Amino acid sequence: MNSVAFARWPALPALRVMNLAASAALVALACAIYLGSPYNTVQLTQLYGPPSMLFRGDHFLQAAALVYAVLLALYYLAERSPRPSKSLRFFQVAWAFLRAPAATWRQGLTSEQRLAVLATLLKGFFGPMMVVSLMDFCMGAWVHALAILATGGLWAHFGQVFNRHGFWFAMQLILFVDVLVFTVGYLVESPRLGNEIRSVDPTWLGWAVAMVCYPPFNQVTVAILGSYKSEFPTYDNPTVHLVMNLLLLLLMALYASASVALGLKASNLTYRGIVARGPYAVVRHPAYTCKNMAWWIGSAPLVAAAFGQSLWLGLQALGSVLGWTLIYTMRALTEEDHLRRVDGDYALYAQRVRYRFLPGLL
Repeated sequence: MNSVAFARWPALPALRVMNLAASAALVALACAIYLGSPYNTVQLTQLYGPPSMLFRGDHFLQAAALVYAVLLALYYLAERSPRPSKSLRFFQVAWAFLRAPAATWRQGLTSEQRLAVLATLLKGFFGPMMVVSLMDFCMGAWVHALAILATGGLWAHFGQVFNRHGFWFAMQLILFVDVLVFTVGYLVESPRLGNEIRSVDPTWLGWAVAMVCYPPFNQVTVAILGSYKSEFPTYDNPTVHLVMNLLLLLLMALYASASVALGLKASNLTYRGIVARGPYAVVRHPAYTCKNMAWWIGSAPLVAAAFGQSLWLGLQALGSVLGWTLIYTMRALTEEDHLRRVDGDYALYAQRVRYRFLPGLL
């Protein structure tokens, strides 16, 4: 048999226990790696919440992992027709490689095992990151909302309140919505919900252009390309400053609306079925378009300042912006290549929605 496989999966009660044990072990392992990463130290040791209920980021992640494990136990116990979970298949493959690495490599994996390994690695990487980021953005929006109320409202001194708290409240709220959708997408997968992972991009290029956008790998990207952008850009003219930052928030809101349109199918590098509603009925990659346009607005003052110092610095700054844009363009192209290889549904979708980034142009 040209695969790593059990001769027979155990009876249903034992399979439920094995599924739960494998999933719980994966949750614990993913959280341990995230908690042990030096890159996450500042975020995990930071204090959040009101003075009377302060908590640290690492404590929140541990509590969230425990709650998630309990919910998994309830799911596996109540599942009507249990099948071997992706986590269980992942550990089966890992054990086979530990016992006989050369033989296992020669035999290869079945399509189900390959899918399980890639999906498990994906969830293990993004799961803890999404959970901690979700808490971070929630607390950020809450702090700035309280600050706005303390000033008597946003309209009392609009310019000052907008610059200090209004913009940041809106941005944190937008990012909270975006990350909430993806957090659920990574942590919840079920055929009954219509969001089962059917395929994960198997290519090195697809994974590379996605991972270089996320910590800790984006540190290497920043070291190579630089980062000439500001989350809250400053323009000299007050009217231009307000208009451009409101436009930036609008673009980020459209970016989050694309995540909402994906719903339970939201996650990187996966195929869970075609989504053609909301912004995806207009262009095929609305999130990447809006995020890049928002970054261009955030980069414009810094690029202009760099050109003001010298032509060489200006070209470096412009090259940085174009480099990040190229990465997201590559993400779109590799995603399309992946989806087209799975079945013919994406080709039909691409025929209906002709443009990738800008309607009528690109």
